[in-house]
Amino acid sequence: IFGGYHKTFGTKNALINLDNNRYLELIAADNDNLEVAAPRWMGVDQLHKNKITRWAVTSDSLEKDSSILKVHNSEMGKIQAGSRNAADGSLLQWQLCMPLPAPEVELVPFILDWSRTEKHPSELLPNMNCSLVKLYGTHPNPEKYTAILKELDCDFHIKKADTIQIKLLINCPNGMIEI
Repeated sequence: IFGGYHKTFGTKNALINLDNNRYLELIAADNDNLEVAAPRWMGVDQLHKNKITRWAVTSDSLEKDSSILKVHNSEMGKIQAGSRNAADGSLLQWQLCMPLPAPEVELVPFILDWSRTEKHPSELLPNMNCSLVKLYGTHPNPEKYTAILKELDCDFHIKKADTIQIKLLINCPNGMIEI
């Protein structure tokens, strides 16, 4: 379902409800928005094909999580507020540790705090009979991420592989789908 525009980031989105306050957000460059120059967030300007480039976790300790991210990468952890109008006209408001425009795929999550909004975005979506079965990453050196994922208290497994990817297994009306 079309979600809306991120006017200050130069992107637009569509959402798939994955139940349990989870959703898949499909983000694309908003080529009609000429006010935001590349590189835009989430790696959208680096993509050569559709893929999962980021993942997020919800936090009630954004300042603490921001400091953890900054130790991992000094450019991460910048807190910024955001908002957009949902399709039903309600206002969604959040704070987040901004995801960077690079690399193309980032295995470290960005952090969101939804406490400023009345409803989690997934609550505004209809039941789509989709659910998250598994979310994991692949990397040539997965141990590189062990410490930060543990410190962020993230249950995100990274398998050793030649490529850096975020993989998602969804149970949906078409069966089990891996993206």
